[in-house]
Amino acid sequence: MNAEPNFATASSAAITRQPGWLSQIADDKAMLRAARDLTKDIAEHRASVYWADMVGSSLIGYGALAGAVLVDNSLLASVSAVVSVLALYRALLFIHEISHFRNGAMPGFRSAWNALVGIPMLTPSFMYEQVHTLHHKRTQYGTSADPEYLPLALMKPWSLPLFVIIAILAPVALLFRFAVLVPLGAIIPPLRQLTWQRLSALAINPDFRRRPPEGDLPRRVLIQETAGMLWAWALIGSVFAFGWKPLLVALAVASVVALLNQLRTLVAHLWENEGEPMTVTAQFLDSVNVPPPGSIAELWAPVGLRYHALHHLMPSMPYHSLPEAHRRLVAALETDSSYHGANHAGMGVLVARIARNTMRPRG
Repeated sequence: MNAEPNFATASSAAITRQPGWLSQIADDKAMLRAARDLTKDIAEHRASVYWADMVGSSLIGYGALAGAVLVDNSLLASVSAVVSVLALYRALLFIHEISHFRNGAMPGFRSAWNALVGIPMLTPSFMYEQVHTLHHKRTQYGTSADPEYLPLALMKPWSLPLFVIIAILAPVALLFRFAVLVPLGAIIPPLRQLTWQRLSALAINPDFRRRPPEGDLPRRVLIQETAGMLWAWALIGSVFAFGWKPLLVALAVASVVALLNQLRTLVAHLWENEGEPMTVTAQFLDSVNVPPPGSIAELWAPVGLRYHALHHLMPSMPYHSLPEAHRRLVAALETDSSYHGANHAGMGVLVARIARNTMRPRG
């Protein structure tokens, strides 16, 4: 009998106590096969769901934002601001789905999303396209080449609050990027290159340097950056027409959206990889599902992101099919399957786990 532990089927509680546990996990072929075979009939993107959800979330978000600006009653204005944050946050996270669209999927959706959400929130789709897919590459996930990975659980305790709080500055930084750096970069090539490499991707890895865009992305970048620049100027110019309140309220809402997204990012993975390439199963177990019965996760991890680990198993699966895919896999796989090791109770439990890991002595 093989004396080595079977990390592909061992429980999460058993394997997380061991240093370097992720690098020791072999692929759970039964789980991978089940994920492929049980979900073939729900892999199609349903345009009606995407359009209704994205457009509806956008309209609710902007309507509530207008209420937060215009309503004099402080309580109603605050409620409007909260609704605006949640709705615009949901609308914004469709950028994740767009980054996984294959050519020809959902015609017109990317352009509509950019017009309704990406440009107004100064986060156009080029900032995630050809970036997020690097996070899903088998040989790059969890390594220094991954733009969306930091070993947060292995860093100093103060790194966690800093990681979250810095997100509050994102809207002002984006306003500066599009209003100042984009036009200056058009006449100063070194600044343009610096802006592209360091300030053009939704990345958390400070060592990541973005490569030049490929395929038809350069044309979209030009259009989206020009639109973003003009919108940024319009936002700044609005102060002279409408005073400071509308812009400040909008920036405050955008800051809370960024903060909420950063909290979601904090618990999207366990962040316990030490830089080595991992198997697909290891990447899955380093990622997080927060499935029902809890409902609060649908607010802080909408558009399918409460099933983030499952998404790493099936990156092209549309968000509206992930709940059904999860139900099928839970029902089909035995209790000792690796699949159950990626399911967690909620944000609080995950933050506590990551925080505890930052306090462990390092050898």
